[in-house]
Amino acid sequence: MTTVLTTTRETQAAARASSSELWLNASEAEAATGWTMKPEGFCKGDLCVPIPPGRETEFVHNDEINAAALWALMGKPVATSPTGDVWFLGEDAQTRNEALLSLEAPDFTLPDFNGKLHSLTDFRRQRILLITWASW
Repeated sequence: MTTVLTTTRETQAAARASSSELWLNASEAEAATGWTMKPEGFCKGDLCVPIPPGRETEFVHNDEINAAALWALMGKPVATSPTGDVWFLGEDAQTRNEALLSLEAPDFTLPDFNGKLHSLTDFRRQRILLITWASW
């Protein structure tokens, strides 16, 4: 199994991976990235990225999608472990910058002392105080 990490999720997938290619079947690609293959290209909601003409085999083969090639096409960072069993598909600098400028904290979920999970979105429209600590 291959672990695919994005900024919002972690997915386990049966992938064909090398040092530069991450081939996922179409349903696993959608589960991991949110992007689907349509006749007009790769789509997420109303946004579609067309496949460059003549380069179709770099991105699609049978029912598989090369998620690493899609990410590179969109100008987003891709990183993998030396063995290719863990992949990170990141967000581009503009998207990260827009998130910082919005002053809205990204959603996260953590357990309380009793083990009950709480998400930041549970407290939207309420004033909260976030206290963090790091050892460095």
